[in-house]
Amino acid sequence: MNKIAIIIITYNRPADMLALAMNIEKLSSKKELLEEVIIVNNNSTESYDEVKSFIQEHPSTPFKLIESKENLGVSRGRNFAIEQSKAPILVLIDDDAEFQDTDVLQRINDAVIENPKAGILAMKILYFQNRQFQINCFPHKSFEKRKDLNSFDTYYFAGCGNIIVKEAFDKAGAFPTDFFYGMEEYDLSYRVIDAGYSIKYIANIVLLHKESPEGRQTKSDKLRGMWVNKTKVAWRYLPFHCYFTTATMWSLFFLLNSKFDIIGLIKGWIVVITIPFKEKGNKVSKSSIKYLDKVEARIVY
Repeated sequence: MNKIAIIIITYNRPADMLALAMNIEKLSSKKELLEEVIIVNNNSTESYDEVKSFIQEHPSTPFKLIESKENLGVSRGRNFAIEQSKAPILVLIDDDAEFQDTDVLQRINDAVIENPKAGILAMKILYFQNRQFQINCFPHKSFEKRKDLNSFDTYYFAGCGNIIVKEAFDKAGAFPTDFFYGMEEYDLSYRVIDAGYSIKYIANIVLLHKESPEGRQTKSDKLRGMWVNKTKVAWRYLPFHCYFTTATMWSLFFLLNSKFDIIGLIKGWIVVITIPFKEKGNKVSKSSIKYLDKVEARIVY
């Protein structure tokens, strides 16, 4: 059996965090499999007193609430939480999600044992509201081709729900600390693959995500950050031409989805064109490129 740590970074969603804590409390096999539930309050401005009270009332579940004195962002927050963990299996989920099945800990344990080459396992992510696929969290761009598969090897994972083997994380290195939000999953994925591991999608590990099916209104600066970060990832790990194609295609995506924010476009390009002068490339190996080809990874943007 593999001991499991559930890791949650929470910010200004106390009601969702309370619902998730209740969801975790109902899971089976906690005594045998659950080492700890690490919750990092990322310097929220709203009260988490109800969450604290719930934790105190349920001492049999190994909740560990840590108060951060600053908003660490997604990557630094996850790195900080992982540093506090002792477990060999890390389950990272967003605070606005819940597990669908009460036996999910056993399913995670079985999946890790059955896939010894996998450094990361990607969950099946459904909308909480209607139980439909959240396509933007599906871990492959060929959704229609793979949506009905029970499992498959892939090349990235969704940040809102995933399982990371601690050994693979230690070998590949932590989430990128210069990414405040967005694309940190791609950065870690390429390094995990280059460390000799695969990334596996497992359909029977299901997370229900409370993000609206209509989507969230993404601010221009967040879009620009995603564009810059994805271009950094391409420059760091992928063949040279991927930097140019990623920068160009994502600039168009930014322009369309920011409602033609020209000032933001200029700011983004100023950062993007300096990446080769500021970032050290660490291209993945030929064997990693073969893996990416085999799983039909989309790497040009």
